[in-house]
Amino acid sequence: MSRFQTLSPSRLSRKDFVSAFADIYEHSPWVAEKAYDLGQDASLDEIDSLHQRMADILLSASHEAQLALINAHPDLAGKAAIRGELTASSTAEQAGAGISECSVEEFARFTELNDAYKAKFGFPFIKAVKGSNRHQILAAFEERIHNSAEQEFATALAEINKIALFRLQAL
Repeated sequence: MSRFQTLSPSRLSRKDFVSAFADIYEHSPWVAEKAYDLGQDASLDEIDSLHQRMADILLSASHEAQLALINAHPDLAGKAAIRGELTASSTAEQAGAGISECSVEEFARFTELNDAYKAKFGFPFIKAVKGSNRHQILAAFEERIHNSAEQEFATALAEINKIALFRLQAL
């Protein structure tokens, strides 16, 4: 039995629910708060149902709230990763993609792309890195930097929802 199943989200108090799911969306406990406030039922004990509720909350949030959530994410292979300042989930996700094993040249390329991407779009590059390696991530970076701001904003939200599903599954 997974930790998620033993949690029985539908039976948690608001405080315990928010505590358990506060970081499913990076530094954004408001998503868990709104998920709880929509009402508890047995469907929340299913990962896909809880994820759908949380994803819908993000997608229906104001542009400002969505942008704040996007900006709560760290740069891939960025300074926070190098200084060990990532959340446990972000650290594990980046390590799983081999980002911590980047060569000096690869780190330099990540830094260059992070800077160019943020200068163009005003928010960090977001990618659900589970199942990807650092070479695939760099290729996605180099491809997506040519998208429009609208495309990248929508892509960032979709990637954040993928990350959230991976985090729920990891419970």
